[in-house]
Amino acid sequence: MVEEYSLAAMAAVVVVLLLEFCVLRTGLFSRPAYWITMVIVLGFQVPVDGWLTKLDAPVVLYADWAISGVRVPWDIPVEDFLYGFAMVTAVLLLWERGRVAREQA
Repeated sequence: MVEEYSLAAMAAVVVVLLLEFCVLRTGLFSRPAYWITMVIVLGFQVPVDGWLTKLDAPVVLYADWAISGVRVPWDIPVEDFLYGFAMVTAVLLLWERGRVAREQA
């Protein structure tokens, strides 16, 4: 069975990808600036999320039934990276769409 947070994180990624490829079509994924932005986001996400979710003294606890159990650097649940990707990408897609709409007005 797919865990609750895992399913939600994967669904968020799929929704964002469908939003870009089927609706908005901003071309964001083809821009180096987007990928540089994602590296910067990861540069902050890893130490902060790692500190919050470290298993030896967690600030944030996840129920075992809610996550896949796969944890990468510093005990970060892999779902956090999926959620982060979806959240940041959705904001950037909508920001870009708004910028284009303003330019066309």
